[in-house]
Amino acid sequence: MLFRRQDGQAPLPRSAECIELSLDDGPLRVTVRRHPQARRLTLRVRAAARDVTLTAPPHVPLAFARDFVERHREWVRVRLVRLPETVPFEDEAAIPLRGEPHRIVHCPQARGTVWIDAAARGLPALCVAGDAPHVSRRVQDFLKREARRDLAAAVKHYSAALKVDVGRLTLRDTASRWGSCSARGDLSFSWRLILAPHFVLDYLAAHEVAHRLEMNHGPRFWRLVEQVCPTRREAEAWLRRHGSDLHRYGGE
Repeated sequence: MLFRRQDGQAPLPRSAECIELSLDDGPLRVTVRRHPQARRLTLRVRAAARDVTLTAPPHVPLAFARDFVERHREWVRVRLVRLPETVPFEDEAAIPLRGEPHRIVHCPQARGTVWIDAAARGLPALCVAGDAPHVSRRVQDFLKREARRDLAAAVKHYSAALKVDVGRLTLRDTASRWGSCSARGDLSFSWRLILAPHFVLDYLAAHEVAHRLEMNHGPRFWRLVEQVCPTRREAEAWLRRHGSDLHRYGGE
C-alpha cells in the first residue's frame, strides 16, 4: 500500500516512518529507513532523488531519531542549498544529449514532434513542435526513444561478443542504479544514460550483458567486462564525477 506526500514527491510504503523538519522555505519530510546492520544514525541528502533519508538501527526510538535530525537541521539545510538547480525541459533550456549540450527550441508552428537541427547558430537545437504544455513530455519521449535505440544496439553488440542471450530491455528512471540484469536475462537501464557521453552508455550495456555469465562482481566478471569494453574505468570515473548531475534534467 502506498500513499502520496502532500508536496507531490514520490509515494512511500504506508509503513514507512518519517520525520518532518521545518526549514526556512517550508516543511521537509525525512524518511527513516531501518536497517538491521546499522550501528548508528546516518543522515544522507541524495542528489539524484533530491531527498533526505535517515538510516537507523531497528531498536532506536523514533523520538531519539527525531532529536538527532533536529540537531542536524543546519547540516541538512546547507546540503540542500548546494544541490544543483533542476533544468526543466522547456524552451531555451540547455540539456546534454550523448554528452553534448543542446538547446531546446520550441517551434509551435512546425509539423512533427522532436528533431535535431545541428546547423542552428550556437548550440545544436533540439526542436520541439506542438503546443507549449507538451514540450516537456515530447522532449522526454524523444530522449527515451534515443536511449532505447542506443542501448538496444549496444546490448546486441555485447551479447554477440560474449555469446549470450538476453531477455527484455526496459527503461526506467531510477535514482540508485544505472542498470540491472535479472536472473532470467531481462535488462533494465536508466533512460538518462542518453544524456551522458556514448562511451558511458556503452559501458553500462557491456556491464549488464556480462552478468549473463557472471551474476556477481567478482574478478571473473570484471575480466569479462574489460575484455569487451576497454573504456570501463573511464566510464566509471565519469559516472562518479557527473552521474548525479544527470538527474537535474527534466525537473520542475
